[in-house]
Amino acid sequence: MSTPTGGGTHRRTGSGSGKLQILLMEKVHEKAADAFREQGFSVIRKTKLSPEELAAIIPTVHVIGIRSKTKLPKEILEKATNLMAVGCFCIGTDTTDLPLAANMGIPVFNSPYANSRSVAELVIAEMVMLARQTGDRSMECHKGTWNKQSAGCYEIRGKTLGIIGYGHVGSQLSVLAEAMGMRVVFYDVVPKLSLGNASQCKSIDDLLKQSMFVSLHVPNLPSTVNMMRAEQFAMMPKGAYMLNLSRGKVVDVEALAASLKAGHLAGSAVDVYPLEPAGLTHDFKTPLQGCPNTILTPHIGGSTEEAQEAIGLEVSSKLISYINNGNTTGSVNVPIVAPAGRLKSGCTRVISFHKNVPGVMRDMNMIMSEANVTFQALSTNEEIGYLIADIGSKMGKELKEKLNALPATLRNYVLYEGEGYQGEFGE
Repeated sequence: MSTPTGGGTHRRTGSGSGKLQILLMEKVHEKAADAFREQGFSVIRKTKLSPEELAAIIPTVHVIGIRSKTKLPKEILEKATNLMAVGCFCIGTDTTDLPLAANMGIPVFNSPYANSRSVAELVIAEMVMLARQTGDRSMECHKGTWNKQSAGCYEIRGKTLGIIGYGHVGSQLSVLAEAMGMRVVFYDVVPKLSLGNASQCKSIDDLLKQSMFVSLHVPNLPSTVNMMRAEQFAMMPKGAYMLNLSRGKVVDVEALAASLKAGHLAGSAVDVYPLEPAGLTHDFKTPLQGCPNTILTPHIGGSTEEAQEAIGLEVSSKLISYINNGNTTGSVNVPIVAPAGRLKSGCTRVISFHKNVPGVMRDMNMIMSEANVTFQALSTNEEIGYLIADIGSKMGKELKEKLNALPATLRNYVLYEGEGYQGEFGE
């Protein structure tokens, strides 16, 4: 195992304990914890921390694993003087200040696809439930009412499903829906290769007008906020159904509630909301409560044992690869560099985050010319660059100190093969 020693413009000394501290929040799957422990890292598990508690502990943490409730804004990240990486054990990364993390030399990793099957299966189940008004009948039976009826209840076979957002969830849903005998159309902002017999629509309006079921699978972007409003619901056929298991802000929930209560839409299933509680609560409110034939769930689309295990394994694998090798594949906020293979015995790997400014590579190469560079890889975006250089000697510490002195340096680390943790981390 290559273990890192790091520093940046201002070098700080860590505990010297020899172990990286991994903080896992919000019941990240135990498989992730096991993967870190196998590397010899120390794992701290916390279900929930207040912002004040998190601010107090984060200076001692080298890697933090979060899900959708833990927030890493500027005021938290600025205290994370030893933080090397962030793992978002979920799809979304909007709870972390990504630009700031990038400029601190902290890559952020997530798992964009591991829960795709779980979400797609829930959509299928909810379409069947809505078409049969099962949710309302269930609540009636719980209250003692026996209301057996077939009026307004249908099979989903032969009905048209419109999928907005044909990514990993949308495309898996497409395959499952066709297996149920449905006709599938979809819309995406870019041309996509359709699976099975699905066909791509030229516009959202075209999709809405022909779909009895509409399922949303889009990211949270300025262009998607309230993309489904009263105007869009009015375009859908009377008696159609709306499902949102993507992001809460893409639907105007008040307009959706109005359409349901007016009887234009026959039902809806919603798993995400514009404002969601940070944890268990008994006073959650939404305009959709009390709407007919409406299934409300607390953001459980990806909440299956299989999905959480897959996410735990995927994100921990990315984090371990970065810590041991400097591999940023899968990061959402820094340039991608994937070194070929592990660090050779007796060598040193210098990894450097720096401002992407003219002359920076000239200055860095002048410093590294003092050593025998056996491998070098660079990737940049508009703001920062990320360099990996393997040195055929153990000059890493000296080179790191000289690189730290460059005005463009954001953060440097050195990986030593087989020598263990040297006790130096930080900006």
